[in-house]
Order: sequence, then C-alpha cells, then structure tokens
Amino acid sequence: MADTSNIRSAEGAARAPRQSRLRRLMRALPVIAPLLLWSVPCWVLLYSGQHWPLSVAAAATALFVLGLIGMPLAMVRGHGRRQQDRAAVIGDTLLGVSWVLFTWSVLIGIVVRLALTVAGVGQGQDRARIVTWAVLGVTAVLLAWGYAEARRVPRVRRLDIQLPRLGAGLDGTRVVLITDTHYGPLDRAGWSTRVCEAVNALEADLVCHTGDIADGTAERRRAQAVPLGTVRATRARVYVTGNHEYYTEAQGWVDLMDELGWEPLRNRHLLLERGGDSLVVAGVDDVTAESSGLAGHRAHLAGALNGADPDLPVLLLAHQPKFVDRAAAEGVDLQLSGHTHGGQIWPFHHLVGIDQPTLAGLSRHGARTLLYTSRGTGFWGPPFRVFAPSEITLLVLRSPNLPAPV
Repeated sequence: MADTSNIRSAEGAARAPRQSRLRRLMRALPVIAPLLLWSVPCWVLLYSGQHWPLSVAAAATALFVLGLIGMPLAMVRGHGRRQQDRAAVIGDTLLGVSWVLFTWSVLIGIVVRLALTVAGVGQGQDRARIVTWAVLGVTAVLLAWGYAEARRVPRVRRLDIQLPRLGAGLDGTRVVLITDTHYGPLDRAGWSTRVCEAVNALEADLVCHTGDIADGTAERRRAQAVPLGTVRATRARVYVTGNHEYYTEAQGWVDLMDELGWEPLRNRHLLLERGGDSLVVAGVDDVTAESSGLAGHRAHLAGALNGADPDLPVLLLAHQPKFVDRAAAEGVDLQLSGHTHGGQIWPFHHLVGIDQPTLAGLSRHGARTLLYTSRGTGFWGPPFRVFAPSEITLLVLRSPNLPAPV
C-alpha cells in the first residue's frame, strides 16, 4: 500500500515552487506592466523601420520615458498614503492612455503591417510610417470617444425578467440597478446629480446599489455621494458593500448610505409586498469583507435569508458575480451584481473573465438562479470606457402566474 503521507509531501513540495514563482511574478508585475505598456508602443511607433529625424525620435522617446516614470509615481502619490487627488487623476489617465496605445500598437503593428505587405502598399519606411499614423489616429479617436462615454450619464438598459415563483401581484415590479459609481479623485458631483435624476425618471418600486460607491472614505467623497439621497422609490432603496469600500472605511459608507435613506442589506433581508404577494430582497457583504478584518463584516448568505419563507422568490444583491455559485446552491431566484465594468477598456474583459463567471447581462446558473451583471454606472481609475458602455438598468419583473383574461 502506498504511503499517502509521502505522496502528499511530494505534491506539496511540487506546488511550493510554482506558488513561489507566482508570488515573484506578482511582485514583479508593478515593474513589468509599465515597461510593457510604454516600451512596446515606443518601439512600434519610433523604431520599427520609420527612420525619423534624430530630433523627432529623441523628443518622442523622452515623452515615453516620462510616461514610464511618471505614471507609477503619480499613482503611488495618488492612491498611496498621500492620497493626492491631482496625482491620482494624472496617474489614472496615463494608465488608460498607455493601455489603449499598447493594445492598438500591437494589433495595428501586426495586422496593418501584414495587410500592407500582402497588398504591396508602401515599402520599408513608408509602410512603417503608415502603421505609426494609423496607431496614433485610432488611439486618439478611441480615447476621445472613451472619455465622453465615461463622463456621460449612462443609457438606460431595460430588460423584462420572468421569475417562475413570482406572484401575480408582483408582476410589473420595476427594479432599477445602479452600481460601481466609483466617486473619486475626479470630482463628479454634477454627474451624480444627473444620474439620480435619470433614476427618478424611471419611477422604480425598488432601487438597488450593489457597491463600489467610491474610491476614498465617506467623509472625503461625501459631496459626490450626497445626491444619492434624492433617489426615489415607491417601496425601498437598498445597498450592499463592494470590494472598494473595504479598501478604505467600509462602515463609514454603510453609515452614510443609511443617513441618506438607503437601507444597507448587510446579510439580511426585507420583504417587498404588492398585490397580496411578497418578494424577499436580500443582500450580503462583498466576498472580500471577511479578509478586511472589520468586525461583523462578511458575506453570509444563510444569515441574509434567515427567517425568510422558503416558498417565496428571492432577489439577492451581491457585488461580485462569482457569488452566484452560493446563490444557486441556496435556490436564489435572481442575483444582481456589478463589479466587472464590462471590462471598461477593451480588451481588458479577457482578464476580468479569468476571475468572474460572466462579464455583463443576464445568465442562468443551475436549475433556478438567474444572474444579472451590470457593466456599472461609473468608471474606476482611467476616465475612459472603450467598447464597454456604462448603464442604468431597469429590470421589470414578470410573473408566469397571471390569471387568464376573462
């Protein structure tokens, strides 16, 4: 019979080097990422056959070096201990610019160069300069468009969702979802007011905010969040924490939302009643809550549903889509989430997909559970949204149990 303790020891010894390499890679990422983001475009635009005059090449190279040095320094000053908003805006903007420039330098540098070669268009330097101007043109257009998309009041996305267990009296219940407002270094108090006006125009029965209200403490971002107090709903306004609340002072955000008239659903539920039927509206803290060390903060679905009638349909608020595995195991009817931003800046969604089961929209999980994932109402960090539009979501709940017409 094999010695299982020796097998386990061998497996553990094999995993240890892999985990050590992964940790080393993660520690090196803050250095590797900026180098790639700035050096690849620099080479594609300046040194892949263009033969620019020395003065042009030197000046452009200096700009890339300035970005390579300035971006991480600004982000450290902006998001580190100093929390300097102006530095954060500069660092975040440079991050967005470098990501778009890197992406399209790679794509156009390969695809366009290959297409020009196949078509026999241009030779040597001429072909290389066509690639350079194509990269710069596409990048400029996408950044201008992405900035306008990020700063606009989101479009309303309406969706009818049928819940098999929903009573006829609740048919037509209007649920508005906002999430990931990310009030932050770039002041958006006016934008916040306009978003709340758009929400009020939808005449919701229930308004939900599924977390990531802001980057920063409630005291610091209060002016941007205060318009949330003007949001109207005929039944309730409910809120759950996101992971970004736990980067600062989560309890401060819970207290502020309570002050503004929103009901924080911290592992608890309420009943939404209409027409003689009831819907359980439950909420859980974000999955990062327990590791934050804050007393009483954790994602506890059993606690959220404690005392609820198991025959009633359940609408669950959970910031991250990946919580849906637990929701499906408990037979939740509909989970509302955010967190992904739809990737925010294409093609970042491929990386988001590694961590989350879905990027945006409606999906089914298990026999009963539906998940709706919003692309988010605001933006995080870089003030750009490229091929990932923000949204205010209107979900109209439908019952299959309507009485037959007479």
